[in-house]
Amino acid sequence: MKGPAFNFQNLDPDTILDALWQTGIRVESGLTALNSYENRVYQFSDEDRKRYVVKFYRPERWSDQQIGEEHQFTTELLNDEVPVAAPLLLQGTTLHQHQGYRYAVFPSLGGRQYETDNYDQLEWVGRFLGRIHQTARKKTFTVRPTLGLKEYIEEPLAVLEQSRLIPAKLKEPLLASVRLIGTTLHNYWHTQWQPMRLHGDCHPGNILWRDGPLFVDLDDARNGPAIQDLWMLINGDVKEQRIQWDILLEAYSEFSEFDSHELSLIEPLRAMRMVYYLAWVVRRWEDPAFPASFPWMTDEDFWRRQIAIFNQQAKLLQEPPLQLVPTFQG
Repeated sequence: MKGPAFNFQNLDPDTILDALWQTGIRVESGLTALNSYENRVYQFSDEDRKRYVVKFYRPERWSDQQIGEEHQFTTELLNDEVPVAAPLLLQGTTLHQHQGYRYAVFPSLGGRQYETDNYDQLEWVGRFLGRIHQTARKKTFTVRPTLGLKEYIEEPLAVLEQSRLIPAKLKEPLLASVRLIGTTLHNYWHTQWQPMRLHGDCHPGNILWRDGPLFVDLDDARNGPAIQDLWMLINGDVKEQRIQWDILLEAYSEFSEFDSHELSLIEPLRAMRMVYYLAWVVRRWEDPAFPASFPWMTDEDFWRRQIAIFNQQAKLLQEPPLQLVPTFQG
């Protein structure tokens, strides 16, 4: 059983205000909780009515050095004029500590929701992802992990094996479906790609729109293949996906070269994300925020659907990978 810090139970308003005071910021109003499960994030205004966001990192997840690499990467991107939410340098550092909690303060950068069906916005995002990767390729993370099967399949499987959340009569079928994905992935996952620093979780919810894209929340930054920062932006049927890939990669290639061989990693990465995400919720079930936000996890029907989804994904892994127009081949 984790201690109270794991569940943020001791992170009350007074603790937050004291932490911000420590950085030299005087809170005038706010402490509005923003949507975040993994960490705790609040928006507020200081005495000069300037708006900020403070992010308290979940204890026991990243080390100080790993958080430092995230901050360094976002600062590099900002210096290269890439629109990204980067932590502020306060009292000589971007990472602060108070009563066992580590936290960072960011400028509050509002924006509209990124429109997943807007081709113009997709083109803009493609260009800036090319610029993100242009900066990212200058070096790799040294203490943050590299995306792979151990973190995304083997460790999640161990979590699910120990979980009491899965209904007893469905546990073995669920584990069998995950093992099937793992076995299949060992045949189709490859590492014939150049590791690079990634945003890591570049889905539409982590992009805001304000006269162009703004990339937020690099909390999952790690080394991996470029395709990891691209595939979650594509949606729709096969025909629609081809159109979107054509737009995205043409714009991306203005700033970064794309290796079309990485297209074979799309379904493996999707499978890895599915398994990792399920185990992530199970891992965090002791945090009161999770049962409240994921109530369907206690329903047998959810687990039956999950088994069917995993088995279907195992079949998709064996299908030929996406092929694009000749422009992006080779």
